[in-house]
Amino acid sequence: MSEDTTVEPLRMEIKGLMLDPTSNTPIVILRDPEDRIFLPIWIGVFEANAIAMELEDAEAPRPMTHDLFFNVLSAADVTLDGILIRDLQDNTFFATLKLASGGEPFEVDSRPSDALALALRADAPIFVMPTVLDKAEAIDLVQKIQDDDELKQWLADVDPDELGKYPM
Repeated sequence: MSEDTTVEPLRMEIKGLMLDPTSNTPIVILRDPEDRIFLPIWIGVFEANAIAMELEDAEAPRPMTHDLFFNVLSAADVTLDGILIRDLQDNTFFATLKLASGGEPFEVDSRPSDALALALRADAPIFVMPTVLDKAEAIDLVQKIQDDDELKQWLADVDPDELGKYPM
């Protein structure tokens, strides 16, 4: 799957985790550094726990899968230079790990949830292609707050703690 290299990806950060109130499915919330654009991505419970543990600086007694993979990368002198959420097709997000070994960059396909869990462990930057934001109808707060009463109501009702904590 090729990506358009003429368009610059947008740097994002993990704002937090919450549960979809309808399906009880975990959602990771990405945001741009200006807190203007929010991108929700529905993920699995195990990946949500891996992300939550890292966000909360919690340690498991034994390495979890993401910890193990990060430890293997480190032992092999492979660096995670960043992740890119590059596409959205049929409600499925696609991501790429941007890696380097011996100064030579290479990429590995990944699920976004796994990529995000690894990015947290490596303190690596998170990028999202603008086309993904368009396809996902990411929430542009400046535009939506002026145009969309439903978003205003959601923001009024949402508990700020729901965006920052995920029960493990």
